Amino acid sequence: MSTIDFAYSRDANTKADPAAEIHPCSACTVRTLTVCAALEAEELRRLAEILQTTRFDPGHTVFGEGEPAETLYNVTSGTVKVYKLLPDGRRQITGFLLPGDFFGLSVNDSYAYTAETVTPVSLCRFPRRRMEALLDEFPKMQRRLFSMASNELAAAQDQMLLLGRKTAKEKICSFLLLLSQRASRRGHKTNPVHVPMSRADIADYLGLTTETVSRTFTQLKTSRVISLLEGNKVQIQDMDDLLDLAEGA
Repeated sequence: MSTIDFAYSRDANTKADPAAEIHPCSACTVRTLTVCAALEAEELRRLAEILQTTRFDPGHTVFGEGEPAETLYNVTSGTVKVYKLLPDGRRQITGFLLPGDFFGLSVNDSYAYTAETVTPVSLCRFPRRRMEALLDEFPKMQRRLFSMASNELAAAQDQMLLLGRKTAKEKICSFLLLLSQRASRRGHKTNPVHVPMSRADIADYLGLTTETVSRTFTQLKTSRVISLLEGNKVQIQDMDDLLDLAEGA
């Protein structure tokens, strides 16, 4: 599906969004979570001049592993998965990006992973070179980005623990708790938990098979730890039990 791009800058080649003409960043509902959070009004105006807002349908590849890393992105709504393909063709999902998450950074000139939309997604996108120039000019944003990168490193370490030291049931319970905690940080309800990704995506994130993921959800439902609701939601019926199961108690 084609995307819809809106540019703030008057001299951009794409159509300006009338609703965003005043200031696209000032109306952003997730700005406190993003790399932009540390900026003052004038700095935000400067940042807004280089951004475009883009919408994608589910299943759209934002960029592929190995493609030139020319653009940086910030999620403003929806869910994006990032993954790498192993030499044998298997897929390892390394993370799910939610509103407020920043991605596309690369130490080289090409992306180190593929980013694909899970749900309908809205993104802010920034030309890499112009964004790097602003980072040099605005140390506060640079420090904010470093802090976010540190949090991503901690999340990667947690995923290594999930992949290497936990049973299937412990992995699923930990995953549900992680989604609940991330919802809390965004000011959303922590229960029921919104689980927009497919069972196959969860399997590729946790290092399990799709059948094992489905079977484990059924076991947790049968034991009344969770219930499965419409709209890709999971109701945690017993938080204490879920915490104990996640820790292997």
